Amino acid sequence: MNTVKSFWLGWGSLCVAGGAAYYFAKKSINEDRAARFEADRRRRQIQESLEYSAMNGPTSSSTKSTNGGPARTDSSGSPSQEAALDPAPTTHAADSEGQRVREKSKYEASEPFRARKGDRFS
Repeated sequence: MNTVKSFWLGWGSLCVAGGAAYYFAKKSINEDRAARFEADRRRRQIQESLEYSAMNGPTSSSTKSTNGGPARTDSSGSPSQEAALDPAPTTHAADSEGQRVREKSKYEASEPFRARKGDRFS
């Protein structure tokens, strides 16, 4: 039969075992986290050193003419610059404010919404 002493002994041992399991699990998780952080830091450092060596690497005449040459005027990497160079825009700028309000895009209604006046519940 269970006595008061055995009851508290059982709960006490359960709590101690749970605390020990938590302690060792937390310790293991922290070690894994530190190892992943160190590996990530090492990987980033290697990547940065490779990028840095690629930028300041060999200084032969072939690489000097391409890297040290004038800036590119090609806008293929910048969509905002590509849009500015569009030879035939589909719409023209509005001449007046009224014309700008009445312009209809693909997603807008042809007439602007006007709320009806008066009682709507009758």
